[in-house]
Amino acid sequence: MNDILYMQRCIELAQKAIGNTYPNPLVGSVIVHQNKIIGEGYHQKAGGPHAEVHAIQSVRNLGLLKESTLYVTLEPCAHFGKTPPCALKIIEMGIPRVVIGMLDPHDKVNGLGKKLLEDAGIEVVCGVLEEECRALNKRFLTIHQRQRPYVILKWAESNDGFLDKDFQPCTISSSLASQWVHNLRAQEHSILVGTQTALTDNPSLTTRKIFGRNPIRILFDFDLKVPISHKIFNAEAPTIVLNSIKESEEENIKWRIISKENAIPDTMNCLYLAQIHSVLVEGGAFTLQQFLNSGCWDEVYVIRNPSLNLLNGTLSPQLTVPPVNQFYLGDDEVLHFKNE
Repeated sequence: MNDILYMQRCIELAQKAIGNTYPNPLVGSVIVHQNKIIGEGYHQKAGGPHAEVHAIQSVRNLGLLKESTLYVTLEPCAHFGKTPPCALKIIEMGIPRVVIGMLDPHDKVNGLGKKLLEDAGIEVVCGVLEEECRALNKRFLTIHQRQRPYVILKWAESNDGFLDKDFQPCTISSSLASQWVHNLRAQEHSILVGTQTALTDNPSLTTRKIFGRNPIRILFDFDLKVPISHKIFNAEAPTIVLNSIKESEEENIKWRIISKENAIPDTMNCLYLAQIHSVLVEGGAFTLQQFLNSGCWDEVYVIRNPSLNLLNGTLSPQLTVPPVNQFYLGDDEVLHFKNE
């Protein structure tokens, strides 16, 4: 029971860094001595110390480590990267017991960290709150196991199922919902729209309504119709233009060639090669429906205004699965779907 309690705390710590650790996973760690937490930490950003190191450094009396248990959501790393292996640090500090939420699927770890600890005589327990730990790192798991980013689709629709009024942009959701969307943007590695959305709305695709990192911007623009003066090309975030004409780079913009006929698979491969772990698709109806039709999506959020009927315009995309959850942002209803 105590193992579950302390692993839950590890998960809570890891969640503090959502959106800030790409391309690294989210990891939390606590150190417990005689049923009391004496140290905790989480991985805060790529290139910085890992969760286990933060936890060890937070312990005031290092002598207690030889009688303590270290809990961590993800298997301690076993390789030299930008930081030394955490498994070796744990061994060095003489910690006798380690409880791991899930093994690391990265090909440089994948059981090697656990083996290092066991070979050093450390008691290792695996699989505590494993499903919760896997959900925490759904993006990291998808990029390494499926060789594509985690895909989230989002749109706002009227009560009668339209995305706009008479095919012209209009405000559908509340300011509270808009702020929630900007928080969602900050959590994801990238954000994608199509040519028509970029031309019609001229969006900057930033997190300007909250304090958070701006996602990498992805633009479907096969014929390069979007003027370079549009906001999506400004210096607030990097932009990748998926097109059928040119492949080049300048400053914060990259042009990458994909085929119209194989747009979704080519996009997934392009983003995988760029090690982009997740993409939030905020495109128009055509772009969104392409992802739905291909089956290449993991979650969908639909923000519905139950008091707004637009009567005519662009119909919202069609889903064939029921929502797994719903909640409210003020008067707006948010329907949450998962692709099981």
